[in-house]
Amino acid sequence: MANVLISCDDHMDLGQLPADLWLTRLPPEFRDRAPRVEERDGQAVWMCDGKVWGTWGGKPPATGNNRPVKALYNSFDRAGIYDQSERRPANAKLRLQDMDRDSVQAQIIFGPIFQISTDDPALRAACYRVYNDWLMEFCQEAPDRLIGVPILPENPDGAYEELQRLAKKGGVRQVTLMIAQIKEPLDDPRWEKLWTALEEAGIILSWHITVFGPNPKSRAAGKAASVFENTKFFMANFLEPFVDLFAWGILERHPKLKMVMAEAGTGWLPWLVQELDYRHWRLWEAQEFWADKGGKALETKPSELFKRQIWATFQEDYATMSLIPFFGEGHLLWASDYPHPDGVWPNSLKAVERQMKDLSPELRRKLTHDNAAALYGLN
Repeated sequence: MANVLISCDDHMDLGQLPADLWLTRLPPEFRDRAPRVEERDGQAVWMCDGKVWGTWGGKPPATGNNRPVKALYNSFDRAGIYDQSERRPANAKLRLQDMDRDSVQAQIIFGPIFQISTDDPALRAACYRVYNDWLMEFCQEAPDRLIGVPILPENPDGAYEELQRLAKKGGVRQVTLMIAQIKEPLDDPRWEKLWTALEEAGIILSWHITVFGPNPKSRAAGKAASVFENTKFFMANFLEPFVDLFAWGILERHPKLKMVMAEAGTGWLPWLVQELDYRHWRLWEAQEFWADKGGKALETKPSELFKRQIWATFQEDYATMSLIPFFGEGHLLWASDYPHPDGVWPNSLKAVERQMKDLSPELRRKLTHDNAAALYGLN
């Protein structure tokens, strides 16, 4: 049963990237400030402008040779000597081996979920360009199996310029905008050129959850409740910009714009779209009330726009199985979340069986393969 799955949300994390990625590729004016791997308290970490971005996986942890996660992250010998397979997600041949082991035909590869953190917008944009170019080179090993998702800067001009640069290079199917970090709200007219450029290029736009790390000022800090902090981030990341897609007519004005909501969860979307439909109906039913507020805005029901233009990924999500009638069979995309410890690799087939045991073989194949193949133009 090799290569029967397409996973639509996998990752290339900071910990797996080459240690000299930015040191060798950034323009000369940024080279002395380039993100680099340094040692802090016995742990190799990424540093930039005095900030720790996260750990690097190229040497054993200070506590010993094994990390308390999957064996994928524990490929050091007993002497602690570095082994390239420790960073196997960033080795194309080894990554493809992991995919074969998990019956995965293709992966949609998102970047780090922890932000590339620098307060200098010029340096941040330069870091994105370097990462994007490296990722697309990496994917050339198997371009129909390794599908990289470049990152756009979080401001209208920067996002547009990077999209144009990537489109000229070719080979890009999808880009991501870390929506929780955008600098201008989506109703800002300066975003319009980005939506238009995406339509014209036929490139899919995606949003992905951003993890900002623990908040030391949180009431939950140091308590058991802290493990649930990320649950709050899901809604906080997506709620306002998602509503803005409809409220400001973005999807209606750009009918060829395709969007993927990645690792956003699915259970909250049906109620929200239903509520948008209700408000849209009231807008039309009470036009006199709304006349002094600009009159009618949307011609198309939000639920119709949603089903026309938005896809959503899910992992081991049992709520999703009950929501298939709402989404339609063609707009849900299964994902393994490789190589994250909370993903289902290398047991994806078992995970699919657990949550889809009541579905027909035809519907299972749509959710785990055919929908993605159609969206991304894969054989």
